[in-house]
Amino acid sequence: MTELSDEVRGLLEGPNHAHIATLLEDGAPHSVPVWVGLEDGRIAFLTHPASRKARNLERDPRAAISVTHRDRPFTMAEVRGRVAERLEGAAAFAVIDRLSHEYTGQPYPVRADRVVFLIEPEHAWAKAYG
Repeated sequence: MTELSDEVRGLLEGPNHAHIATLLEDGAPHSVPVWVGLEDGRIAFLTHPASRKARNLERDPRAAISVTHRDRPFTMAEVRGRVAERLEGAAAFAVIDRLSHEYTGQPYPVRADRVVFLIEPEHAWAKAYG
């Protein structure tokens, strides 16, 4: 697992704009916005267990995450890695509620049909442009 720099960690720990890219069956990229956070040095995000990104990651665990600072859009980071763990049930909702509090200030309103994927970073960098 790659150790994340303070710059990368800072972007992943705040309620910033993130996108995750996964691979479709034909190898084409699929990218969608997600909430992200850190759990023991791994990048956490939530999704419906039958979502396209969940199905893609079940088949191929590789992912790339880009994140930009909400107030400084030219400050960004990219992390590439692989799924290390999938959380369900109470373990997932503990993470989901932490993410929701960070992004909205309240617990996540949906209490079913959500999982958390934990991505172990293999390559990460951050840059501030401008």
